[in-house]
Amino acid sequence: MIMARETLLNIILFALLPVTALIAWGLDEPYIITLATKAAILALAGVGLNIALGLGGLISFGHAAFFGIGGYAMGILASHAQSYAPIMEVPFLIEGTKSMPVIWLVATLTSALAALAIGALSLRTSGVYFIMITLAFGQMLYYFAISWPAYGGEDGLSIYLRNDFPGLNTLVPLTFFSICFAILAVVLWGTSRVARAPFGLALSASRQNAVRVETVGIAPYRIRLVAFVISGAVTGLAGALFADLNRFVSPTMFSWHTSGEIMIFVILGGVGRLYGPVAGAALFILLEHILGGLSDFWHIYLGILLLLVVLFARGGLIGTLVGREVAHE
Repeated sequence: MIMARETLLNIILFALLPVTALIAWGLDEPYIITLATKAAILALAGVGLNIALGLGGLISFGHAAFFGIGGYAMGILASHAQSYAPIMEVPFLIEGTKSMPVIWLVATLTSALAALAIGALSLRTSGVYFIMITLAFGQMLYYFAISWPAYGGEDGLSIYLRNDFPGLNTLVPLTFFSICFAILAVVLWGTSRVARAPFGLALSASRQNAVRVETVGIAPYRIRLVAFVISGAVTGLAGALFADLNRFVSPTMFSWHTSGEIMIFVILGGVGRLYGPVAGAALFILLEHILGGLSDFWHIYLGILLLLVVLFARGGLIGTLVGREVAHE
């Protein structure tokens, strides 16, 4: 019964963002479409973290590192394309590009490589040590970006026009939303498949009892490292989309505040729930839109809500509505 209720709720959540965007398009409200796009992108970042946190039990407080790497991958490639200056000439020529698919590929691969390096070190620890090491890497990249004057330093880097997708006008808000939502849908489908695959089952088992998993010949370290790399790659892709949405990238994408917000999406929606990040990101954007217009200190109310969820609704929004049993539908 819980499975059926969660499946129905997941269908409603999946339809919520496109329905909102279509209604806003009909009412000629491009700002609402932009909010729906932002929710879809942040949900994608939350899905990335949820692979590590929900499936693997890895409490990473440094996922802003991958979010920022994806953002800067977009910013660097697009800025060189708009200035017609190559990124590198020696030993071989590397030029900028405005092509979204190329930017997504570079952002995903760069974030995955960073996650491989960070994970290889941080996963040798556990508990609070793992949390602090991931946080440290994020902060290192944050201060590096601040001290990188070639790409704006502390002021960030502006991109004049949104990047291109073959056959589509990405400057139309509904078109760009459709692109972001399609990517979110594909990643959700892929995450669902991973969770049900032998790899996902082994990852879940290593979260529950790593010693038992090791006794049957499975190395928890390797499984967690692969999950961490996939998680970082997805979050990096979200960072590239977020930078493209704003046409701006800055060191704040690396900050611990960003890591905290991504974790809030997962906690609000439900840790380990496939559509938890979607529900959490949509709720976060809704609160920001409504409460942000009432007070500059709306995060206080968000903090109270988060406290209530942690104390009384540990399954998050989805868990409260359908029950606490975790089901990846």
